[in-house]
Amino acid sequence: MVLRVVIDKPDPGRVETPEESVGIADCQRVSQDLSALLDVEDALASVERGYTLEVSSPGLDRPLRGEADYRRFVGRMAKIVTREPVAGQSHFAGRLSGVEHGDVLIAEGRKTHRVPIDLVRRARLDVEF
Repeated sequence: MVLRVVIDKPDPGRVETPEESVGIADCQRVSQDLSALLDVEDALASVERGYTLEVSSPGLDRPLRGEADYRRFVGRMAKIVTREPVAGQSHFAGRLSGVEHGDVLIAEGRKTHRVPIDLVRRARLDVEF
């Protein structure tokens, strides 16, 4: 059995930089603390062959799951796919510029697209090197 835990540092009212995201030390600390708690509480005693605890971050290409995420990651590169075309386009890639009146603003070069949040099928941060 594998127990997977994904940790994050949400601060909905603030724009996050890559340097402020979850790091290895955070994962290690949570893993040690959670492992000790699970052992003391004997929470997984019914598992016959033991378990493996995995603690990780959402990753560099994390999914964006709502208005708070679009606001939190303003300035970061993202990819958005819509359920139906918006202005003849259903795939968008660019820099997040914010949220306005229910639309995600994503700048692609000199053009800024307005993508209605309710039409987003999936969205992810794009990895920048």
